[in-house]
Order: sequence, then C-alpha cells, then structure tokens
Amino acid sequence: MNNRQLFQTYLAPTSPSPVALDIVSATGNYLYTRDGKKYLDLIGGISVCNIGHRHPKVIEAIKKQCDEYLHVMVYGELIQSPQIKYAHLLAKHLPENLNCTYFTNSGAEATDGALKLARRVTGRTEIICCNNAYHGNTLGALSVMGNEYWLNAFRPLLPDVWHYNYNSQELINAISDKTACVIIETIQAEAGVICPDLKWIKSLREKCTTTGTLLILDEIQCGFGRTGKLFGFENYDIVPDIVLLGKALGGGMPLGAFVSSFENMKLLSTNPVLGHITTFGGHPVSCAAGLAGMTALLEENLIESVNEKEQLFHKLLIHPAIKTVRSKGLLIAIELTNEEQVLNVLNKCLENGLFSDWFLFAPHCIRIAPPLTITKEEIEYACNQLIGFM
Repeated sequence: MNNRQLFQTYLAPTSPSPVALDIVSATGNYLYTRDGKKYLDLIGGISVCNIGHRHPKVIEAIKKQCDEYLHVMVYGELIQSPQIKYAHLLAKHLPENLNCTYFTNSGAEATDGALKLARRVTGRTEIICCNNAYHGNTLGALSVMGNEYWLNAFRPLLPDVWHYNYNSQELINAISDKTACVIIETIQAEAGVICPDLKWIKSLREKCTTTGTLLILDEIQCGFGRTGKLFGFENYDIVPDIVLLGKALGGGMPLGAFVSSFENMKLLSTNPVLGHITTFGGHPVSCAAGLAGMTALLEENLIESVNEKEQLFHKLLIHPAIKTVRSKGLLIAIELTNEEQVLNVLNKCLENGLFSDWFLFAPHCIRIAPPLTITKEEIEYACNQLIGFM
C-alpha cells in the first residue's frame, strides 16, 4: 500500500475530503511533497509556525533536550528546566497578574483547565461565551463553542453556559454576580477574523471586574506576534484574568497553556489535591522548543514587520470578486461571495504551489495566516496568484 492508501485506511478521518498532501519536509515558509512539489505556506499550520518551519534554534533546542531527558514524571512533581525557564520567560512578557503558567498538551486542554480554574476561584458555575467562537474540541471546549452545527451531535454538554453575539451589549448585560467567567477570543478567528470594538471590550473588562467575574481571553491563534503585538490583548489596552495560549506557543511542537495569578492557580493544588493534572502537558521537549521559538521571535524582531506586511496584503488584494479583507496583523480573511468560490480558489492554489484554507464558521472566506517570516516578495507572489485565480 502507498502512503495515500495507508492514510485513507488506518488514520481516523476528520472530513470526507482531506487535502492529503504527502509531506516529506517543511523548511522556512515552504512545504515539500513526495511528488517533488513545493508549496508556499499561507496558513503556517493554522497559526502554529509563526517563526517558520523548523527554525534552526528550535531544532537545536529539541536535539539538546532529547540528549538530556524526555518524559520523567507527571506534570508538576519534578523540577524540569524547560518548563520553569519557559514559564519565567512568559511571565516577563505578560502583565504582572499573569505570572503563573500551567502547561498543557494543547489549546483545547488549556480551555478546559481555565474553565475549571474559573469555577474554583469564584465558586460559581455560569459561563458566558460567544456565538461563532472556537476554543477547541474537547467536551469542555466544545461547550463554549458558538456554532450549533458542531454542538448538536454531542449534546448534552456543560450546563449553565450561555452564548451571545461578539461585540454585543447583550453579552455585557448578561454578566452578573452569578457568572464565573466570560470566555472570548481576543479576535474571533474561525468567524473570519472579527476584531473587538475597543469601547465594547473595555466595557466587558469593567463589567467583569465589577461583578467579580473572571475574564478569559483566548490567544491561542492570535498570540505570539500574529497581530503585530506579542499578545493580541495588547492592542486593546486591557488585561485578562486568565489567558489561553497554544499553537505558536510550542514552536512547532504540541503545547498549550493557561496563565493566571499564582493566587488563583494554587487553588488547583488543594481540596482536592491534584485538582488539575496531566501526564504529558508541558513535555520537556515541547517546552524546550517553545522557549527557543519565543526567544527567536523576540530576538529576531519578527513582530516589528507584521503591520507593514498586513498593509501590503491589503494593497495587493484588490479584485471585484473580493467583498472585503478583514485582518489584524497577519491573521487575514479574504471574503468572497460563497463557499464554492473559496473552494475553487483553494484548489487552484494547490495546483499552483500555494497552500491555504478556509474558516470553520466563515467558509466563504480564505484564510491567510502565514509564518511571520514571509517576505514581501512572497506576499506579492501569493497575492498575484490569488487574484489570478478569482
């Protein structure tokens, strides 16, 4: 059997029609397939590969850690240098109240951990979230997803969860002294890059503070320079009580985290002890890779050019078929008229060496979220190709 047949026979499917490129290598901003084709990566593993594929500093850190130790004990029981060094680096670059990190395997697990933490801190059960929100696919994360198409087949989900429109006054009005937390994406990604109104998100922060409700901001897709700031919430002059991290957090390795204050986090360690526990969360190799990746992101000043590259996309993506281009940094949605148009363009992209995708809750939009290392020449080439396919 060839690789395609093995893929179709032995791996659990996630959709009826996967892209199924047979990848043999990935370096920098490019993917390479077994049949010798080269693809400019316009989605970076869905906002994972912010510093490009296989950054040399990340590879070096992985090799070094593999020479020292792999898994040694469940999370939190032994001192493991990659974990504590990475947690320290994160604390140095996050607001003062976000000083304690719980590493997980994924962003979805970070969501579940944060929801548990909010209930533990407040003693409340009510959760407020958004329509067209995406926070992962575990049962807890699914409960705060805001799209019935993905929810209905798995009900009943968590109780006392209430969905409202992003940027709506109704959401703010619903927050009360019964609300444990509000969980939102700082920027709604899967909805097709919907940014918060500045006045709204500041009012949301104020209402949470007034009612003793924890504000959880999901930065899984928009963190680590994606928006032109290290963290997306820095664009809006607010600070969450808990922040969710993932995707680019691991430098290309699987890693998630929820971050809050030490005062909040210590509540998970007693009554009951091991109130939150994971075997592989914060794996030393993933933390070593993530630490090297974040260090490279900062030392190489990759964030400084993000806004300029964003504007270049806007300048070049002009075509009658394009209804609008929504963006925050290098998180970009190209809105067309319908899903059929998007799939047609994406298929032509694949035929011509571009790899892109659509959005879960906005299938009429093309996703553009390349490595932050994408060059101006590559942007010009990609935009010219995209326009030519419309």
